[in-house]
Amino acid sequence: MKSAQLIDFNTLQGGINSTRFDEDTTIGDIVNVAVPFIFVFAGLLLLLYLIYGGYTLMTSGGDPKKTGAAREKITYALIGFILVFAAFWITQIMARILGLEPLINVFG
Repeated sequence: MKSAQLIDFNTLQGGINSTRFDEDTTIGDIVNVAVPFIFVFAGLLLLLYLIYGGYTLMTSGGDPKKTGAAREKITYALIGFILVFAAFWITQIMARILGLEPLINVFG
């Protein structure tokens, strides 16, 4: 029997964990659902901004103004990435110090 046929699909884990919002839902539950999506969105924006800055740099034609503007776009994208990355790690460190287990497990 092929190994692909041996997979028990009833035990597979994955996908998006859904949270049902009801009267017992707290703001923390909403944040725990939203944070991973916010980081993915920030990562996609970083990628698009870097591509746009690189495209602007390549098409600047040696014009100092356009080259400077393109370098600024790339610099700001990287600064934004550093800020998002730092926010993630500061949150994780503080959650571990304060013992906030749900916040530690936000990303799986």
